[in-house]
Amino acid sequence: MCVVVRFLIGAYPAGNEPDGPEQTLYFANHTSHLDTLTLLAALSPGARARTRPVAARDYWCASPLRHWVAEKVLNVVFIDRQRQAGDPLDPVRAALAEGWSLIMFPEGTRRDQQLPSEFKSGIYRLASEFPDLHLKPVYLENLHRILPKGSMLPLPLINRVHFGQALARLQAEDKTTFLARAHAAVCELCPGTEP
Repeated sequence: MCVVVRFLIGAYPAGNEPDGPEQTLYFANHTSHLDTLTLLAALSPGARARTRPVAARDYWCASPLRHWVAEKVLNVVFIDRQRQAGDPLDPVRAALAEGWSLIMFPEGTRRDQQLPSEFKSGIYRLASEFPDLHLKPVYLENLHRILPKGSMLPLPLINRVHFGQALARLQAEDKTTFLARAHAAVCELCPGTEP
């Protein structure tokens, strides 16, 4: 699957590609249904084998085919956005406790825009609870143009996956400051934006 994604849309890694065995939380902008596959395709085979995407149960379980792809192909960690019972992050915590690296989109939903919207608090909570987790910002370039909402076929445009430096941990950092800093770390990877 990842070879097909690289062939169709590139998924060329750029920047500080992850190369070590560290357990990592990759957090990225979210603009297209290709985001997860593109990020997975840009990882080394070793990193890919130990990485699972976090995805919304309400979307991926809406049809038998989607559910099958999510479970059997992508090995998704499902999150319940409706908060019907319990903490929606519990399955994510369980996957981290098992040693998986994860892919998250902290905006919570896809946005048809170049820069990400404000991040939700889940990434802050996970970073606080798993202090040894490497926090890796990622910017997915051009996917909002390659496969915009409502499109079925990708357009032949170049895509790059920009990996940033791991986000440093700051002592006693509050939620608002952390989320702003994590958001800025992704935005700074967008080509053509001022740091």
